[in-house]
Amino acid sequence: MKKPTAESGAAVKKTAARGAAAPSAPAAGTAEPLGSAGAKRATAKRAAAKTTAVKKTAAVKKTTAAKKTAPAKKAAVVRTTTKKAPAKKPAAKKAAAKKPAATAGTAKASAVPPRNESRTALVRRARRIDRELAEVYPYAHPELDFENPFQLVVATVLSAQTTDLRVNQTTPALFARYPTPEDLAEADPEKVEEILRPTGFFRAKTRSVIGLARALRDDFGGEVPGRLEDLVKLPGVGRKTAFVVLGNAFGRPGITVDTHFQRLVRRWRWTDEQEPDKIEAAVGALFPKSDWTMLSHHVIFHGRRICHARKPACGACPIAPLCPSFGEGETDPEKARKLLKYEKGGFPGQRLNPPQAYLDAGGTAAPPLGAPAPDSPARGAG
Repeated sequence: MKKPTAESGAAVKKTAARGAAAPSAPAAGTAEPLGSAGAKRATAKRAAAKTTAVKKTAAVKKTTAAKKTAPAKKAAVVRTTTKKAPAKKPAAKKAAAKKPAATAGTAKASAVPPRNESRTALVRRARRIDRELAEVYPYAHPELDFENPFQLVVATVLSAQTTDLRVNQTTPALFARYPTPEDLAEADPEKVEEILRPTGFFRAKTRSVIGLARALRDDFGGEVPGRLEDLVKLPGVGRKTAFVVLGNAFGRPGITVDTHFQRLVRRWRWTDEQEPDKIEAAVGALFPKSDWTMLSHHVIFHGRRICHARKPACGACPIAPLCPSFGEGETDPEKARKLLKYEKGGFPGQRLNPPQAYLDAGGTAAPPLGAPAPDSPARGAG
């Protein structure tokens, strides 16, 4: 037997060492023994793969559920919006409808006095309006024909519920037949009624003027008193009539608060009062007492000619820049000019015998009762 050499011994040792360091892998298809490290690694890998698969499946399910839920939520939002929309639409329309008015108000804000103007600003504006009207109507006057205080007080009582024109066409026959309070106090009521019939409410007016004439005869010696407290005691005479008589027959200042005056001072926001005596007090406080009578004429003239009750001629109004109610009537200048009445519209006035200043300014006298007259918008207007 051959003795191993030193070299062959070393080679054997090296081979043994390599085998111990790297054991051979199991053959394909053969199971690794349970206790080995490789089996543990394989088990860990399979567990990790299984966990990943489970996570992926859960994610897919979640995504699918989210996609299915999204349309439902969207539909719910659409339904909710659709239900709420009708409730919001009217409000939007309402706001849109109001917008033009606000814009219009802003456009002319520089010419329109604010609602919260100070007392001083109100006084200045009111007096400026009166000055402007004095230039427009330098011939303003009482529009009832009269020659003495008795005729004026009777004519003013008759002017209720009718026009000054109709009164002026009626009183010539009345005063021709009953020229003094004593004559009218003894008159036959039926004959007076026939004369007063064109003025309307002729029976009540007959009782008033005959009663007035008797009071003048019995209590004041046949003379019209010149004091407010005496005048208001006469049948048919109130504060308005009393101030007409005091201002125009006796030269004592007074404010005549008729329907025209009431309408205009509220449009101009001089006062918000509704009762005549309160309007009189409020407006009187804005002006010197010496201006009261002519102020009344200016305002009433303007109310009859331009600032009408139903359709004011705003486009032809000389004080439009001072009026907070501008726009209530016709603003187009051409159309507004067609609404003007009496001398402003080229038609006769209300007096058969107007003052010369009125005639000099281009005014025309009214025709007597029964005479043919042009078809004028002045007829039948207050």
